[in-house]
Amino acid sequence: MSELISPLPQTLTDPERAVLDAVHDLARRGELVRDLAALIRIPSVTGSAAESDAQAWTANRLERLGLDVDHWELDVDELAARPDFPGTEVPRSEAWGVVGITSGADPGAPTLVLQGHVDVVPAGDPGTWDGDPFEPRIVPRDGRDVLVGRGACDMKAGLVAALAALAAIRAAGVRTVGRVALHSVGGEEDGGLGAFGTLARGHRGDACVIAEPTDRRVVTAAAGALTFRLEVTGRAAHGSSRADGVSALDAFLPVHAALLELERERCADPDPLMAGYRLAYPLSVGTVRAGDWASTVPDRLVAEGRYGVRLGEDPAAARTALEAAVADACARDPWLRDHPVTVTWWGGQFASGLLPAEHAFLPLVQGAWTDATGRMRPAVRGVPYGSDLRLYAAKGIPTLHLGPGDVRHAHTAGELVPLDEVEEVAGALALTVLRVCGVH
Repeated sequence: MSELISPLPQTLTDPERAVLDAVHDLARRGELVRDLAALIRIPSVTGSAAESDAQAWTANRLERLGLDVDHWELDVDELAARPDFPGTEVPRSEAWGVVGITSGADPGAPTLVLQGHVDVVPAGDPGTWDGDPFEPRIVPRDGRDVLVGRGACDMKAGLVAALAALAAIRAAGVRTVGRVALHSVGGEEDGGLGAFGTLARGHRGDACVIAEPTDRRVVTAAAGALTFRLEVTGRAAHGSSRADGVSALDAFLPVHAALLELERERCADPDPLMAGYRLAYPLSVGTVRAGDWASTVPDRLVAEGRYGVRLGEDPAAARTALEAAVADACARDPWLRDHPVTVTWWGGQFASGLLPAEHAFLPLVQGAWTDATGRMRPAVRGVPYGSDLRLYAAKGIPTLHLGPGDVRHAHTAGELVPLDEVEEVAGALALTVLRVCGVH
């Protein structure tokens, strides 16, 4: 990729100014808000039929922008049979891929991928929202206008910013030497099915920007996350004779303590890109189910959670470490010694991903952000969660995150994105396109 990037310009070129003017004009006319609101109104929860509806919306939007669109149904069974399949956590009756590609590129010219996912997590308890989670609304927050709705931050605003960048380039009448490919994917939240299927179809690029929320920073590394299940055996008894039984809940407690100690050890000396987090590689038990009757000592407990993978760590080694911690806890407990906890791995299996150090794509994107926004060069950091970054990086595609919003607002009641950041990112992505792909 390095040889494809020319030195950063000291001043904006005429085509760059025209494209940034077009971005600002789109924002003034309210087109970014209209697109984002339309996309949020599609309740595209991971695995639902509406996930496919959101993909259809994006395909239509790309066609209206004049791109060549590949809109196909994924063969989920065939993909799941591949040895490197990233896993899923929810059932699907169907899944669709969408890629829009600009035409007319010169032979041998570079291709830049802009990527975003349309799927969102469930909205949770409606009572924790101030209104319908899928009816977007603009409210003031700390002197800024923010748009509230499920998926606003994670990551429909990023997808809309990418669409706006392409719309601005078209509106300005600028033709690029290379291609731009917008990859719109589903299934990101539960493993990365959409990106995996898109890459398996043969869609590639010389570099990729994923518009995940980065809070005015650039993300060059994403830690992994593995979904696990623990099954703990107890011995049932009537609640009035509790001492005659063994509660699976009580038996789980020393195992949970061992997991917390494992987390502490693994977070003790993180990579510098992860050093700003209280927990660089969190281990979290998300669900615990035990018992089937209030007056019966529970004889089985099932706990499920997510387990952070360190940057550069082989996921197999990470699994071995957790399994060893559980086995050690069982060996030290009189009951669990004879009734060991079963560990299985299911659902999303996110390896870590990293943009190679000193890669020229990073300063290019930083410069594009600075020139588009007039702000200082964005800081670089890693993130403690899995993302599609690792799937593109595994194919040798230099990849980073740049998108509107702060991930701390993702998956929350009242999820929001500042509208000024959507416009800023659209401008930065547009300049990135021009500087990677070149201009006729």
